[in-house]
Amino acid sequence: MSSEVRTDWTRDAIAALFDMPFLDLVYEAASVHRAHHPRNAVQLSTLLSIKTGGCAEDCGYCSQSAHAETGLKATKLMDVRAVLQAAAQAKDDGSSRFCMGAAWRSPKDRDMPAIVEMVKGVRQMGMETCMTLGMLSEGQAKTLADAGLDYYNHNIDTSPENYANVITTRGFEERIETLEHVRSAGINVCCGGIVGMGETRADRVGFLHALATMPHPESVPINALVPVKGTVLGDMLADTPLAKIDEIEFVRTVAVARILMPLSMVRLSAGRESMSDETQALCFLAGANSIFTGDKLLTAGNAGDDKDAALFARLGVTAMQGEVKAELEAAE
Repeated sequence: MSSEVRTDWTRDAIAALFDMPFLDLVYEAASVHRAHHPRNAVQLSTLLSIKTGGCAEDCGYCSQSAHAETGLKATKLMDVRAVLQAAAQAKDDGSSRFCMGAAWRSPKDRDMPAIVEMVKGVRQMGMETCMTLGMLSEGQAKTLADAGLDYYNHNIDTSPENYANVITTRGFEERIETLEHVRSAGINVCCGGIVGMGETRADRVGFLHALATMPHPESVPINALVPVKGTVLGDMLADTPLAKIDEIEFVRTVAVARILMPLSMVRLSAGRESMSDETQALCFLAGANSIFTGDKLLTAGNAGDDKDAALFARLGVTAMQGEVKAELEAAE
C-alpha cells in the first residue's frame, strides 16, 4: 500500500480499508507509520482547562455545555501565572506539548491579551503550544499566529451527515470556516473527532473522509465517547451497548486514520482511561503516536502519569522529547 500523501480519497476506498481483515489492516497501518515516524516513540501532551463550563454550544457529548445538567460550575479564565505554573509542571512530568482549552463558543477580543501571554509564556519554556477556544475570526487567528501558537484544535466531531444529531447551535461548515482561518494564519491544525456516539461505521467513514480530503491536519485526535450523566449523549447511551465502542472497531478507526493521513500525529484522546493496555498497544502499533497524559482531560478522567509510565515500560515505548517537529523530520 502506498504511503504517499493524498487528498483524493473516496468514501468507497475508505470503507474498503475498514473492511480489510483486521490483522492485515493493522500491518498496513504500521508499515505506513514506520515510513514516516519514529518507531516506539509517543508524544506526551498535557491538556489544561483554562476556562471551564458555561459554554453556549449544545454539543451533546460535553459536560461543559450550558445546556447540560451535570452540576459543573462555570469558572472565569485562569490567571496567566497559574497557567504557566501548570505548564512548567507538565514539562517536568515529560510533556512536550501543552494544550489549553476554554469553554467558549468563541473568544471575546478582551480575552485575547491574556491568551497571547499564555502562548508566549509556554513557548518560552520550549514546549509546543495548542489552544482550543471555539470558533475564531480571521483577526483572532492572526493574533494567535503572531503570538507563536503552534497548533489550534477545532474538531469536526463526526461525519457531516451525523453532525446535526450531535450539535445544533452551529453547523459543520462553521467548523470548516474556523479551520480555514487557522490554516490561513499559518497555524498548524489539530482536528479530529469522537467515535462511540451511536454513529454507524458509515459515519466513521464520512468523518475520516472529511479529514483526509482537506489539507491534512498536522494533529488528529481520536476520542472515544466518555458518556457523562446530564449530557444528551451521556443520558441516551449510558445504559446501552452503544455507550462503549467495540475496541477492535476503535483500533480499526485509528489504523484507517494513519493510512489516510500518513504524516499526521494521530492522538489517542478521551476514553483511554477505560481502555485495556492491550487495546492501547494495538493503537500504537496501528499508528497512534500521541497521547494526553495526566489524571484529567478538561473535566473527564484520564489514565494518569503513573499508569502511562508503567504501560510504556511494558511496551518498550519512549516519550518524544523536545521539539517534536525535529524528531519527525529526522525520521523522514
